[in-house]
Amino acid sequence: MAEKMVDRVMRIMKNSNQIRNIGIAAHIDHGKTTLSDNLLAGAGMISRELAGEQLVLDFHSDEQERGITIDTAAVSMVHTVEGKEFLINLLDTPGHVDFGGDVTRAMRAVDGAVVLCCAVEGIMPQTETVFRQALKERVKPILFINKVDRLMKELKLTPEGMQERFIKIIEGVNKFIRSIAPEEFKEKWQVSVQDGSVCFGSAFHNWAMSLSYMKKKGISFKDIIAAYENDTWKELAEKAPLHEVLLDAVIQHLPSPVEAQKYRVPKLWHGDLESEEGKALVNCDPKGPVYFVITKIVVDPQAGEISAGRLFSGTLEKGQEVNLLLGKQKLRVQQLYIYNGAKREIVENAPAGNFVGVAGLKALPGETVTTSENAEPFEKIKHLFEPVITKAIEAKKPADLPKLIEVLKKVAKEDPNIVVEINEETGEQLISGMGELHLEVIENRIRTEKGVDIKSSNPIVVYRETIQNPSKEYEGKSPNKHNKLYFEVVPLEPGIAKLIKEGEIPEMRVKKKDEKLWEKLQEGGMDSKEARKVKDIFKGNILVDATRGIVHIGDIMEMVMDMFEDVMSAGPLAREPGINMKVILKDAKLHEDAIHRGPAQMYPAIREGIRGAILSAKPLLFEPLQTIRFEAPADFMGEISKLISNKRGQLIEMNQDGDSITIIGKLPVAEMIGFSSELRSATSGRGSFSVIDQSFERLPFELQDKIVNQIRQRKGLKVDEMGQAVPGGSS
Repeated sequence: MAEKMVDRVMRIMKNSNQIRNIGIAAHIDHGKTTLSDNLLAGAGMISRELAGEQLVLDFHSDEQERGITIDTAAVSMVHTVEGKEFLINLLDTPGHVDFGGDVTRAMRAVDGAVVLCCAVEGIMPQTETVFRQALKERVKPILFINKVDRLMKELKLTPEGMQERFIKIIEGVNKFIRSIAPEEFKEKWQVSVQDGSVCFGSAFHNWAMSLSYMKKKGISFKDIIAAYENDTWKELAEKAPLHEVLLDAVIQHLPSPVEAQKYRVPKLWHGDLESEEGKALVNCDPKGPVYFVITKIVVDPQAGEISAGRLFSGTLEKGQEVNLLLGKQKLRVQQLYIYNGAKREIVENAPAGNFVGVAGLKALPGETVTTSENAEPFEKIKHLFEPVITKAIEAKKPADLPKLIEVLKKVAKEDPNIVVEINEETGEQLISGMGELHLEVIENRIRTEKGVDIKSSNPIVVYRETIQNPSKEYEGKSPNKHNKLYFEVVPLEPGIAKLIKEGEIPEMRVKKKDEKLWEKLQEGGMDSKEARKVKDIFKGNILVDATRGIVHIGDIMEMVMDMFEDVMSAGPLAREPGINMKVILKDAKLHEDAIHRGPAQMYPAIREGIRGAILSAKPLLFEPLQTIRFEAPADFMGEISKLISNKRGQLIEMNQDGDSITIIGKLPVAEMIGFSSELRSATSGRGSFSVIDQSFERLPFELQDKIVNQIRQRKGLKVDEMGQAVPGGSS
């Protein structure tokens, strides 16, 4: 009797040298899910005839309707090379920029990435974005150039023409790796046709090639072109099946967990590498303490919450007691699963180096689950883009309100790029996302999958609060008048702000000596003494403890960090998040008796002190801007330029290539609501755009008062209570 796939997976997963954890990542519509189908067909998990049409890993109804991947899907399969079996844990990730957070989380779980690139379109903005996400998490890439059939059928290229196009794409990819990869991998991770780390083919027609495979099978470019000219391309799929060529390349070029964790763990985990935990993590030791990082949560109607993620060390077992480091609680593992697309197979235990699902952990994505006490969590998963669009959501029937609140809490777990704010006082529910499509998909899922009929407001833009000048020293007093804290707020050094945005400086509470962090802060322009006093880095802001010789400062520091994070999440100007601020605790007078400096006394004092300092430093709003790449026929150059200038945008670059143009512009998100339909009508439906980057810049001075007042009115805050908060002191 043939061995079941789950039994084969269970057998191989015990040998971490024979595991490859890989992600498939690319620009939207470059063929990731079609490719995944072919890999599944090759492993005998779906029929070959349906591969490329079944789209097994797009199992949500909205993914099938829209023809795009919205959620990362996981599958484990077995591939044999020269008689040796390997376990491939594959994650198929979304390509649309609004779902980029899913890509970032998937990159924490994998060690290698197959980056797809369309042979016709070449490197697109989202290709660069997924590369950036992979390299930031120290994930090694290989390249698959897809849709080669279009070069022959549509563009009628010669073998020389095809090779030129491949060289251009490969050079572009290598240039990008050189500019972004960590120093030690800039040259090591270059992709090349010669060594087989570049494959090309057609996922739709189920064939692929690499140079080594062409030599082995005696196939040339001319044979590939002839197959399309004579309509015998089906034979290519027999001679060079895609799954065989690509998975051979994956096994040869992408690292096993044992190899990868040696260089990934020191970047992603800031604990002591010489400790028992550190050694177990670096060596991917199945006998060490359990360290499991949750990258995705799926709420299953029958099984409840399933936390999927990467097991970096130890062995997870059913019934085991584990600690949630961020959630600060102990829980039991109720069930363990390995993945097979929409299906899950139950297993009794899983050793280090694997991607598994766990039932029974009420946690959030990014959580570190461990059997160690007081352990150091993994670095927070930092997304490239932040939520910039918000909508107010309410249930159509008042009776559905409790159900809606439950559903929103689940949605926030399933997609951590959605920020859900439930205001118990005003009864308002807000959801913030990456863009209009992101929120539209979430609303649709609340209605169809979660069964709550809702209505939503027009989209609202999320701003950021910052300061222009250093503040005066400001005193915060506790309600009992026994404790006084003195704060100063100054603009953050631009070099440090840049390093935080790029993920070079991790956002975290600093609990111990961290030489690497101090070096980075100094590199960003901070004085070496001050760098050693940094206590908390949160959402692009920094807290510094500059006090000296205060006996009880250690007892209240956690509370200072709590309230620093609280004020940075909702600033005093318009209760919008803070950005680029350095909060310095200059001095403190604390009561001797601990009972008089509990949270009820300290929290108001700290909050009042930080807010007061910000209000004395000329606060102002920053607005989100997106750098957009437009593509359209050259005739519409004038229309697109006009559209950009009408939206308070700036035109950065314009290139013409034959009959088509590429324009890069920077536009305020506030002006981009409903932008897709305006672009369609301006270009007769022939223009498209994609987001390259996102930044926050100062809102024009003449709009500051108006927007601050609008936000305050919307949030039910008094418009006249602001003192010197409004720029220009106009209230």
